[in-house]
Amino acid sequence: MARIKTSGSFKTLVLIFIIFSVGNSFGQSLTNTKINGYRGIWFQLNQKYEYGDKYSGALGTYTAKHVPLAIYAPEVEKTFFVYGGTPTEAQHHLLCMIGEFDHKTEMVSKPTVVYDKNGVNDPHDNPSILIDASGYIWVFVSGRGTNRPGYKYKSKTPYSIQEFVQVTEEEMTYPQPRYTDFGFFHFFTKYTGVRQLYYETSKDGISWTEDRLLAAIPEKQGEKSGHYQVSDLYNGQLLGTFLNRHPNGNVDKRTDLYYLQSADFGATWSTVNGLKIPIPVEELDSPAKAVDYASQEKNVYLKDMGFDAMGNPACLYIRSNGHEPGPKSAPYEWCITKWTGTEWQTSVVTTSDHNYDMGSLFISQDHWKIVGPTEQGAQDWGVGGELAMWQSEDQGATWKKIKVLTEQSIMSHSYVRKAVNFKAPFCFFWADGHSHQSSKSELYFGNFKGNIWKMPYTMTEDFEKPIRIK
Repeated sequence: MARIKTSGSFKTLVLIFIIFSVGNSFGQSLTNTKINGYRGIWFQLNQKYEYGDKYSGALGTYTAKHVPLAIYAPEVEKTFFVYGGTPTEAQHHLLCMIGEFDHKTEMVSKPTVVYDKNGVNDPHDNPSILIDASGYIWVFVSGRGTNRPGYKYKSKTPYSIQEFVQVTEEEMTYPQPRYTDFGFFHFFTKYTGVRQLYYETSKDGISWTEDRLLAAIPEKQGEKSGHYQVSDLYNGQLLGTFLNRHPNGNVDKRTDLYYLQSADFGATWSTVNGLKIPIPVEELDSPAKAVDYASQEKNVYLKDMGFDAMGNPACLYIRSNGHEPGPKSAPYEWCITKWTGTEWQTSVVTTSDHNYDMGSLFISQDHWKIVGPTEQGAQDWGVGGELAMWQSEDQGATWKKIKVLTEQSIMSHSYVRKAVNFKAPFCFFWADGHSHQSSKSELYFGNFKGNIWKMPYTMTEDFEKPIRIK
């Protein structure tokens, strides 16, 4: 079946066919049903090394390239958030979930299955979220290459997670939607033998432009290339993206750091200092390059980005000596590369013990913060660990650990994700689980005071209080 953007009657027929086929093969679809609790997905890649899998663990809020995962809506005083869930602790098939935290009642709702990925247990298919100017909630369900399609879903009514309607079916991975002053903008990835970056735009979320290739940077002529990216939106109009490069398409050799931005809804692109850049970017030494890591033989694992008050971008990432877990690739350095207004500057925050440790960057007028699993956890050389909060009072140049958020945990905490327009107490959220062995995975949220709440794993009521654990 062709994986294309479809709508209307043809989309309905395709969906009926998929549901019928999947239902007979894997059980009745749970799409648009409630789950009685917050249960994250556990996953392993099965790329084994001496110190464990290339990555495995609690991946309900994976990947760093799914952006954003949570948004605070002041109109209804609720934070809406998406994640990868499972029906039960014993089942590891993926449910693309959405939940809500009501800041007035301080309760969470029973989460809704936006899309049941029956037969798929891979959190690469996790969702991301967008809220439009009318309050409709959009969930972008990731696919994986041409074998598994991606979908755009829209809430049936504004600010409600009761029911979602499918809008498109298409090829897309790592969805990064933003609602700008001009309309819907969507960064995403396609697998064309390598991972390539695209974007599309829409005024209404229903009719979308053709996919436009953003970057294809080979190391030498005739070579394939691939990329990952993290992106953000500043002041409703400026879109920025940091990207790395996969030499000859080899994701295990990911390196270098580039930056592109657009202030006109993707019509034109430029470097950070305004030099126009034709797309797709195809030059190894493009003016868009921020840091040359290939010459240092360093790998680059993108985590998050943000803008300061002046619109200067900054990127959070881990650099290491290779893709294998364990001491061979150490040190795993948490780095910030920022634009000062005149040049790129890079600083080291701290170190952890895995390439796929992931935290979020928070930039405010007075200080910058990072929340992530930078501390040693219960499982060595695995994804996640104990959470800590780091702060910089000089725009990311130097960093100090100001709080340890979790201690003596049996499980590892991983993939801390910030909420857009966050409001306490739901400033960031994450999942926990065993780094190396299949396990139960629970979801949490917290604030900058160091308070933590666990979302109920089992729920009997439609709305329940999360469990204060710190």
